[in-house]
Amino acid sequence: MPSNSTPAAAQHALPSYLDAKHLGPWGNYLQQVDRVTPYLGSLARWVETLKRPKRALIVDVPIEMDNGTIAHFEGYRVQHNLSRGPGKGGVRFHQDVTLSEVMALSAWMSIKNAAVNVPYGGAKGGIRVDPKTLSKGELERLTRRYTSEIGLFIGPSKDIPAPDVNTNGQIMAWMMDTYSMNTGATSTGVVTGKPIDLGGSLGRVEATGRGVFTVGVEAAKLSGLALQGAKVAVQGFGNVGGTAGKLFAEAGALVVAVQDHTGTIFNAKGLDVPAVLDHVANTGGVGGFKGADKMANEDFWAVDCDILIPAALEGQINAKNAGKIKAKMVIEGANGPTTTEADDILHDKGVLVLPDVIANAGGVTVSYFEWVQDFSSFFWSEDEINARLVRIMQDAFAAVWQVAQENRVSLRTATFIIACRRILHAREARGLYP
Repeated sequence: MPSNSTPAAAQHALPSYLDAKHLGPWGNYLQQVDRVTPYLGSLARWVETLKRPKRALIVDVPIEMDNGTIAHFEGYRVQHNLSRGPGKGGVRFHQDVTLSEVMALSAWMSIKNAAVNVPYGGAKGGIRVDPKTLSKGELERLTRRYTSEIGLFIGPSKDIPAPDVNTNGQIMAWMMDTYSMNTGATSTGVVTGKPIDLGGSLGRVEATGRGVFTVGVEAAKLSGLALQGAKVAVQGFGNVGGTAGKLFAEAGALVVAVQDHTGTIFNAKGLDVPAVLDHVANTGGVGGFKGADKMANEDFWAVDCDILIPAALEGQINAKNAGKIKAKMVIEGANGPTTTEADDILHDKGVLVLPDVIANAGGVTVSYFEWVQDFSSFFWSEDEINARLVRIMQDAFAAVWQVAQENRVSLRTATFIIACRRILHAREARGLYP
């Protein structure tokens, strides 16, 4: 039986543009690949394909600010692997975005797309900027310039961006319009997550959170956890965490704690989730919500709960706080929220971790639906979209659970086994050209 330790054969040379001492999120991804390598059989000869992005583009994004000055921002678009189809992945606007982070996110998109078996490769983009410091006009100019700079990289059959952290339907509308103006024809399929009037899909906004809820329900059935009365804690209460929290509450669970960038709130009897969502919509965060007690941010991880949903940024569950977690199940709504060290701690504690690469794949699944609808100019009902999403997520999770049981590995490693085999089968079948 292969072990989870990193085999000597899995050691590999790093690209020259990375610092081996500060690999960041990319280092976390590499450790995950190393763990799955012993399960790849003859496909392991292709594993270096997974450890190197196909393309990484760094662009300068200059814009004129409202005060007349010229500001320069650093932008990225990384295509990790295109063996199974065009690149697919979001664009995030955040002041701490790095190349390592975007590389890792693009790689996790490769895994995620293969895990749910949609015909995409993995890609990701980002700009190092705090969008809250920009006016709407500056944000539009930034988005349009960035789109022009990466324009040769993207396209409906090449690489399809989508919303991610601090980006939304309006950003996607500007991206779609800029690409269309530059190519001379309206191209709705170049991005997903667009407004409905521009070829967006019903159900897209709630898709990621609905996927989180769907795999949570399936895992609860398989592990014997009753959702009625189960206590849930959620970090991040935007589209993903807010939707998942609402759906769990509607299923009879009690959302007892919520944390975001404005603070942490707690109510042992269960928060009024619709009221919290209204408060977030009106104020920008959960801080100051009247129907709950304020809690120290560091105490959030030790909350007495059955289900913990990290739905904010990567690296939130780490070696320092993983030991405090009391939840029976962790459902990763965010990308890469758990470090490898924390993953091991949670495993040793008997905590069931539903990894991001399957748990939050609902967003890209409905993005796929949107892309298909744009190509056909035929749009589906929201009920039809939600039903198709739930069926795909249920089937994908069932396959992951079975592989985990057969190989006695974590759900994360099982997801990587399925996804990496699919990616490398495609790579092997296509061969190397020239």
